[in-house]
Amino acid sequence: MNPKYRRILLKLSGETFGGSKGFGFDYDTISRIAENIISVIELKVEVGVVVGGGNIFRGAESSDGNIARVAGDHMGMLSTVINSICLQQMLEQKEVPTRVMSAIEMREVCEPYIKRRADRHLEKERVVIFAAGTGNPFFTTDTAAVLRATEVGAEVVIKATKTDGVYDRDPMIDPDAKRFSHLSYDEVLSRDLKVMDATAIAFCRDNKIPIQVLDLNAKDSIKKAVCGETVGTLIN
Repeated sequence: MNPKYRRILLKLSGETFGGSKGFGFDYDTISRIAENIISVIELKVEVGVVVGGGNIFRGAESSDGNIARVAGDHMGMLSTVINSICLQQMLEQKEVPTRVMSAIEMREVCEPYIKRRADRHLEKERVVIFAAGTGNPFFTTDTAAVLRATEVGAEVVIKATKTDGVYDRDPMIDPDAKRFSHLSYDEVLSRDLKVMDATAIAFCRDNKIPIQVLDLNAKDSIKKAVCGETVGTLIN
């Protein structure tokens, strides 16, 4: 298989780390995620990763008003650091050199995010996991993913989810929901399809970065997307 892209940004939701429960850590699931990443690395593709923190804490929205928005978002950012270190361990146990780079400095735990250093790690075929979102409250990890993708020159953002693409309605609720094979950025925004937040979609549109939405659990789905096969939904 010949890769279409040489540098990608993989966006994972924190809930995927929780397996079927959606919270906590399902190490078998995380190990499979690591294997999927390795299958892409073997194609000599450079891989950056952004992981959400929803399996631990989803921010102030989940605190029933007990925690202010800014504090809740900071807690959510720290959750992404925990997930990033977990994924790093899974990859390094499989002898894949990996670096966690955080938007919030915590030098005893991981490296601070510096673009030039991230580029160097990627060039040396290390997986780079970008943690702590953008380092600012009010921004989602989707926005952090497209920001990092733009900064390091990733050619595509691959959003791996629990569904096999983007639907016009929630397929878990409506069995007649229609899956799209292709959408434009503007269609996603005008239909309010909730693939990513509007800021992330607009950022990809303005910087001409395609988004591939696919099923994380489908066999070789990430690898197929990297090689340009029709998988899930392409937004460009």
